[in-house]
Amino acid sequence: MRVSVSWLREYVDLPADQPTGDLEQALVDLGIEVESVVDLAATVTGQLVVGEVREIEELTGFKKPIRFCRVDVGDANGTGEPQEIVCGARNFAVGDRVVVILPGGVLPGGFAIGARKTYGHNSAGMICSAKELGLGDDHSGIIVLGPDVTAKPGDDARPVVGLDDVVLDLEITPDRGYALSLRGLARELSHAFDVPLRDPALAPAPSGTETPAYPVEVRDTVGCDRFTARLVRGVDPSAPTPSWMQQRLVTAGIRSISLPVDITNYVMLELGQPMHAFDADRVVGPLVVRRAEAGEKLTTLDGVNRVLTADDMVICDDTGPISLAAVMGGETSEVVAGTTTVLFEAAHWDPAMVGRTARRHKLFSEAAKRWERGVDPAVALVSLERAVRLLTEHGGGTPGAEVLDIDHVRPRTPISLPADLPTRRVGVEYPPARVVALLERVGCTVAQGADRLSEDPGAVGVASGAGTALSVTPPTWRPDLTDPADLVEEVVRLDGYDRVPSVLPTAPPGRGLTPRQRRRRAVAGSLAERGYVEVLAHPFVSPELADQLGLAADDPRRPAVRLANPLSEEEPLLRTTLLGPLLGILKRNLGRGHRDLALYEIGAVFHPRVGAGSPPAMGVDRRPTDAEFAAADAVVPAQPVHVAVVLAGDLDPAGWWGAGRPAGWADAIEAARDVLDAAGIPGERVEVRAAEYAPWHPGRCAELRVDGAVVGHAGELHPVVVAALELPRRACAMELDLDALPPTPVTPAPTVSGFPPALIDVALVVDDSVPAEQVRRALEAGAGELLEDVRLFDVYSGAQLGDGRRSLAYKLTFRAPDRTLTVEEAVAARDAAVAVAAERLGATLRGA
Repeated sequence: MRVSVSWLREYVDLPADQPTGDLEQALVDLGIEVESVVDLAATVTGQLVVGEVREIEELTGFKKPIRFCRVDVGDANGTGEPQEIVCGARNFAVGDRVVVILPGGVLPGGFAIGARKTYGHNSAGMICSAKELGLGDDHSGIIVLGPDVTAKPGDDARPVVGLDDVVLDLEITPDRGYALSLRGLARELSHAFDVPLRDPALAPAPSGTETPAYPVEVRDTVGCDRFTARLVRGVDPSAPTPSWMQQRLVTAGIRSISLPVDITNYVMLELGQPMHAFDADRVVGPLVVRRAEAGEKLTTLDGVNRVLTADDMVICDDTGPISLAAVMGGETSEVVAGTTTVLFEAAHWDPAMVGRTARRHKLFSEAAKRWERGVDPAVALVSLERAVRLLTEHGGGTPGAEVLDIDHVRPRTPISLPADLPTRRVGVEYPPARVVALLERVGCTVAQGADRLSEDPGAVGVASGAGTALSVTPPTWRPDLTDPADLVEEVVRLDGYDRVPSVLPTAPPGRGLTPRQRRRRAVAGSLAERGYVEVLAHPFVSPELADQLGLAADDPRRPAVRLANPLSEEEPLLRTTLLGPLLGILKRNLGRGHRDLALYEIGAVFHPRVGAGSPPAMGVDRRPTDAEFAAADAVVPAQPVHVAVVLAGDLDPAGWWGAGRPAGWADAIEAARDVLDAAGIPGERVEVRAAEYAPWHPGRCAELRVDGAVVGHAGELHPVVVAALELPRRACAMELDLDALPPTPVTPAPTVSGFPPALIDVALVVDDSVPAEQVRRALEAGAGELLEDVRLFDVYSGAQLGDGRRSLAYKLTFRAPDRTLTVEEAVAARDAAVAVAAERLGATLRGA
């Protein structure tokens, strides 16, 4: 939120000589993040003056409209002659007063202004827009000064456009929605500097009348628990928004539209109450506030035709929905250039409903941002009165005497707070009287218990407050205060976080990383060393992903956890496999020009616990018991940690040294072997078998087993999956369940022999159905202790071997720890290995 300090001073008496650094620190100490504090006077250097447009010549023959202007800048240019300026904006006419920066000036961002020839004409200076001056994001046209501005050509334009002010850019956290208004920020600063607050919400306002301002029926008093409205007739449709209001809106980043609409935005910034202005003459019949019917349509002010759901709230007339409640109005009832009768609406909507609607329709308006954080329901009538007064003052018209007020707001429930709870929770002594005083500064109503509190705010002694129970009723503008812990936080915040000592706990000695942490780091390091790039994907997926991956109806990965409040309605589910989001990242990088990719991710997947019920309700006033933890954990989805790899393009790049090597299914399997090796699983406990498992190609898929249990799959993706996800042909992937792996065994130090090895190659002919892994195991079993290593280096099939037969060639390494092996010993070990392979698998030596 952007707000000027001069506007804040209307509600709180900040010290006149207050340094901006102190103002920033005061807000930070109160828990409000300050993005920046900008002294606007220093952002533009040089001559920035008021100019009056004398002549406009339309230039033709260019790709875009260009105008050659002569602008009267008084004596600012030293000649008194009109300044010649080329400008592309079209929202001004002869006689308008504008803001001009002359040559030698510098705009925000270091943009220096000079005199040059462009579009065939000399141009000396620039006519400025709000964005170019750093006053907002509107770049649709230059600033045109209103008739209420008394400055003449040549006068300094800084005070006219607000460049003599200081602007605060604040990041308001979701729990402090009240701070998204001048009223809320002024209240916070009054606490910080201990100065009086002039609360604009305390202004007198007429209450609801027996005769409503307009007939309205509210059918859902949960989604909308208060609805107020008032009419203004005979408004001058040509009345402009006063320049001071435009200036403040622009500073806040809001574009000026029309006087009635600008007033609703102004009141929203001032009081925190989002409002809407209807053209009452375009509304057909009475208004009805209700839930939308599934499939209803509404064209909102941004021109988008939206399909509504039953969770949306709408305001309807006889023609159907005319406004998406609390988010954005509709085109059929908006204020237009000829509007003379304005119906102001100020309501109070359910924050959860607004948040879901805004995310569903991707409409994060300024109003929706405030509603989902909480708006004061008690300020609706004051906001109406403020809007009506502003409109009649600047746009004429007659306010209606009738005021509609449909009020179903429930009173706040008192919170019971032990007076010594802040002291016990924080470790800093807060006397009971100090606790009461701070809570009352927040706006709470505090009813004291039976024990008498000390009248001295500085009194000490925890015992004085022991047993005293305070009944605290939070103010209407603080919906975030719901339990004693919230009140404790307010006491600490207003008393000063700097009073809370920073005491770090002593770390227990000798523990280090857990086995799970060590395994995860080892796996990540192993993949990174082999050239894989780690990515972090969002764990959210669409309901269509299961079909795109080809998961069967009974696949355990198909049931997924649905989020109650997803970030995107298109991806409301939690992933059950890493491959979906990871393949999405692969596709995104391919679309940006990357062709050779090797990516990996280590993260949790989520499997729902069917029939687990609801978790127990747990407060924040104490640590949950072991039983409560166990009951909650039984409901939480199972979250095993997986590792996944995806490959596309060349694994070995091409270059002057020769052609590259494309990644294949064998590389995905090798990545799985590398992961298991890094996880500390000995190779003899790992088995690789052919398998059929989505989303892999049934003929190029392997399952990996550890001690006979399947822990993952690897291979080439199915062509249907590749086509559905728009991936390149022969894309490969691997996914393993790290939590399914057994604990890392204690590995004895290897015996290192200094004697030379004996290398013997052996090629065995077996049936196609015999896995190479089983042949390797048979060779290991027959070769005995002299075998150091066995590695498959060639696979061959051909007509001379016969149908259904293939040749597997292995490189056997023999070595003895205490001597150099003789040829006879090595050959005997080789023959023993071949004999076991022949006995178990029917293998024969190729060529024998």
